[in-house]
Amino acid sequence: MSSLIERAKAILLTPKTEWPVIAAEPETTSGLYTKYILILAALGPIAVFLKSTLIGTSVPFLGNYRLDMGTGLTQLVLTYGLSLVAVYIFALIINALAPTFGAQKNSIQALKTAAYCSTAGWVAGIGQILPWIALLIVIAGFVYSIYLLYLGLPVTMKAPPDRAAGYTAVSIVAVIVLYVIAGAIVSGVVGRNLYGGMGTTGPTISSTGGFEAGSAGAAIEQWGKQIEAAGKQVEQSAEQQGGVPDGAAVGQLIGAIAGGVKGGTEALPTEQMKTYLPETLAGLTRTSSSAERNNAMGIQVSEAEANYSNGAGRNLQLEITDTGGAQGFVALAAWANVEEEREWDGGYERNYHVDGRMIHERWDAKNGHGEYGVIVGKRFSVAVSGNAASMDELKAALTSGVDLAQLEAVAASGAKPPG
Repeated sequence: MSSLIERAKAILLTPKTEWPVIAAEPETTSGLYTKYILILAALGPIAVFLKSTLIGTSVPFLGNYRLDMGTGLTQLVLTYGLSLVAVYIFALIINALAPTFGAQKNSIQALKTAAYCSTAGWVAGIGQILPWIALLIVIAGFVYSIYLLYLGLPVTMKAPPDRAAGYTAVSIVAVIVLYVIAGAIVSGVVGRNLYGGMGTTGPTISSTGGFEAGSAGAAIEQWGKQIEAAGKQVEQSAEQQGGVPDGAAVGQLIGAIAGGVKGGTEALPTEQMKTYLPETLAGLTRTSSSAERNNAMGIQVSEAEANYSNGAGRNLQLEITDTGGAQGFVALAAWANVEEEREWDGGYERNYHVDGRMIHERWDAKNGHGEYGVIVGKRFSVAVSGNAASMDELKAALTSGVDLAQLEAVAASGAKPPG
């Protein structure tokens, strides 16, 4: 522990002299995680847990609000797990972009860079326990982490000093885009509460070396190959254009990272999304519908929704989301086996898996209102919400009203439906 404290102190206070020491150290991925990342990455999630469950948050005019212990713990586990994955993805981005900026690709040095430049942000995460100034502390930590990255890239990745600023900027922009998409996808996966528990099963190793075919490890390994291939396209683009990569190539790289093994999948167009909204749902008539498709840096996500009513106070809403170019995050949630179950007087919320599909249920018996959602083909999110006599009624509305098998076929074949 003393060596960890000394390293954190050195990278924060004397980064210019500490980066050469870090670059010269022999290291492994497991060593970096066990000796440094696993410990420091826990600081922020633990601070949020203490703040949200033990101290509470003051709500003007309403008093002090605290999360129940179960929700707080599942929030802690989910946030911590995602932060560990984020460091690894950040390292992949740094390594993939290296040739574009005249640097040298090296996966271990990239993970060193991602881990040690994140120190400021991790340490600043402790400040979330404080009132009023928490946001300022977190922002300061983020800004200082960018500065640490700028200082470290010329040393660890051998980037030319005059290109370190561009290298830093592109890396940070890519990470910000991914965090925004990840937040949106996680919210859609586990419902409005978005603090589901996470249980994981260990990776299966093949007897011939590597991960067993079909396992989560094999899928993530393939994901890494997709990212590497996209990185080579960025490198070739830069060589052809005097060191400046084509925007489309950079977009394809980010799309490969967000899209997972099926990186670059095109989300369905709005007109096609609307065809999955039935005219009636559970005997109710469709009163309105809409659809939209958003595209950022080659990453497409489409949404369609419709409202149904009997004109006498009973209403249901159907939402279908095609995660398209960002389905890698949905797959990540499935690989992590995200699950949750909690109950309260007159209601419950559950996130679980059935036949490879992730299911979300939330029911409030007092109000006769609920939500039922399904992730189909690790790509489409389908959810129905509104007034009902029971959860079974919402389940029946979704399964009988929406062709889930067709959506699963689309997810398996690509953007266009078969036939």
